[in-house]
Amino acid sequence: MHTQNNLNSKRLNIYCFSGTGNARNVSNWIANVSENNGFKTDLIEINKLKTRKKIEIEKDSLIGFCSPTHGFNFPPIMFHFIVRFPKAKNNKVFIINTRAGMKMGKYFLPGLSGMAQYLSALILRLKGYKIVGMHPIDLPSNWISFHPGIKPAVVQSIYSKRKRETERFAQKIFNGDKDLKALRDIFQDILISPIAILYYIIGRFVLAKSFYASKDCTKCNLCIKKCPIQAIKTIDNRPYWTYKCESCMQCMNICPERAIETAHGFIFGIWFLINSVILYNIYKFIPIHDFLSSYLADWANKLILFFIDAVLIFSLFILFYWIFHYLLRFRFFERMVVYTSLTRWKFWRRYKAPGM
Repeated sequence: MHTQNNLNSKRLNIYCFSGTGNARNVSNWIANVSENNGFKTDLIEINKLKTRKKIEIEKDSLIGFCSPTHGFNFPPIMFHFIVRFPKAKNNKVFIINTRAGMKMGKYFLPGLSGMAQYLSALILRLKGYKIVGMHPIDLPSNWISFHPGIKPAVVQSIYSKRKRETERFAQKIFNGDKDLKALRDIFQDILISPIAILYYIIGRFVLAKSFYASKDCTKCNLCIKKCPIQAIKTIDNRPYWTYKCESCMQCMNICPERAIETAHGFIFGIWFLINSVILYNIYKFIPIHDFLSSYLADWANKLILFFIDAVLIFSLFILFYWIFHYLLRFRFFERMVVYTSLTRWKFWRRYKAPGM
């Protein structure tokens, strides 16, 4: 027996992007509730869509978007998808973002959404959609470049709680109600939103340039085959991470040899070299600051210097990653990188989403 709902259509399309599997699991939970309510349901993974295929919006159909939160925003693949999504008249939409949840003792700790919910909701509203759901789901954090993977027992505990929460949210939507839980966090999310703009750049030019494959790599190419956006290719007979990389961590988590690691020592070493040596000497021999201060106000001078620093830093990171990738062929350098990478040590667990 299905619950009576106030939606005009009995069709649901969920557009999903997932790296390690959290967002895909949430989408599957919603799809199950949808089908139990008599809805014809399609779960579409946007990274598998043909780019030229036109999306048809059925009148009165319910539409959902589900994606992880990367750098306090939706990852570019989902954000760009929403920007290009066709206009419609009064179709109802819900937005789900999975966030970096944690657990301390018996307490479940939430993540933060930043711009993910509000910017997407604004774009969809301007396209003519009615927003009936804005709900973050705090599944286990998978940022294993920054912390070890969460223990399996804790992962299961978080999953059990968030599955029930997701099913309650879905049932409310299918009953014709609204659930705008994301608005409760609007104050702190607005405060951290500027970080999302910086992450859009840093994620590609720094974080995505911290991954490498150690000598334990067997060239199975699983990381290349399974990358959801085809951001990894082979150069010099080893995996190479391009600027398409979303830092979703799937490759690091699924590598059967634990050969894919984050070069923590390389990142900190290059950051120190660029800021304390290279930029210092550039400004020492080219007194840009003195030149600008002669013509501009202090605030304008600082703003221009900030952009000059940013361009130089990211340009140098590109150069050093090319050099880094080349030098990995030499055992001494490769071992030095490996032993300064925290992800090399056994206590640094990988993350596996249940069912993936």
